[in-house]
Amino acid sequence: MCVQCHTPRHAHGELDRTQLLQGAPIPIPAPFPMSQWAFEAPKIAGLPGWMAEDARRLLQTGKSARGYTPRPPMPPFRMTQEDAAAVVAYLKSLP
Repeated sequence: MCVQCHTPRHAHGELDRTQLLQGAPIPIPAPFPMSQWAFEAPKIAGLPGWMAEDARRLLQTGKSARGYTPRPPMPPFRMTQEDAAAVVAYLKSLP
């Protein structure tokens, strides 16, 4: 599901498959006007700026290395150690 927010879209709303996981504006508005909401999803292909251990921690605990929780619509993942390691390895392998 990562591609839904982390991939840009064409004018008609379909994913730009030439830019998978390259970062994009969040395609859905906040459900409540005053809620905390991310407006941009960062590039996650290659995990630029992330240490693998920090990315795994986020996917296992829902918190970054500095203890922050990403704003919605990012889900609060609670992956197993093995699943988080597999996702991080995959993302790190992308250009």
